[in-house]
Amino acid sequence: MMMTVRLSSCATTNAYAKTMHNKYKRRKTMRVEVYFNLHKHLFSVRSARSGRVILHTDKVHLRNPEFVVRQGGRQRVLKERKKNVHAFVRGDATYFTDYGVDLLDDADKKCPTLDNVGYNPYVYDSFVKLIDETPVRRAKRAYLSLEPTNIYLNPDKIRYRPYIYAEGAEPC
Repeated sequence: MMMTVRLSSCATTNAYAKTMHNKYKRRKTMRVEVYFNLHKHLFSVRSARSGRVILHTDKVHLRNPEFVVRQGGRQRVLKERKKNVHAFVRGDATYFTDYGVDLLDDADKKCPTLDNVGYNPYVYDSFVKLIDETPVRRAKRAYLSLEPTNIYLNPDKIRYRPYIYAEGAEPC
C-alpha cells in the first residue's frame, strides 16, 4: 500500500505534495483514485483508503486499474449541467519513468497494445475505448497523462488535455 507516483514539475513546487511523497515513498504500492481536476488542470491523486488528495500531477501510472463511474453523480451532472467528481480510475500507483519504459512486457520486450480510454458524462454511462466505443471496466495497466491540444486560442497559453492509455482493457 504505497504511493510511488513520481512528482512532476508542477507538483514539485507544492510543499504538501513533497511531504506526502516522502511519507509514502518507502512503501511498494498504494491504492489510489485518480481524476482530472478541472480547476487546476492536473490529475488529482486521492488515497482510496482515506479519501484525501495526496498530490496533483501531470502523469500517473496505475497497475490493475478499475474505471469507476458513480451513476448518482452522473445523473446529477445530467440534471444540473454542471460537472462534479463522479468518475475516476482506481488502482495501485506505481513508480514510473517516461512513457513506454514501464509499460514494456518483460516476457517478449515488445510494446503492448494501448487503448485510448475516455469518458463523457453527456454521451456515455461508463469509460469507453475511444476507437470503437466499447465500455471498459478493468485493465492490466493504465497510464494517465496530460498532452497539449492542437487548438491554441492564445499562443502564449498552451492548453493540455487528459489522456488515458490502458493496456489489456477488459470490457464490462
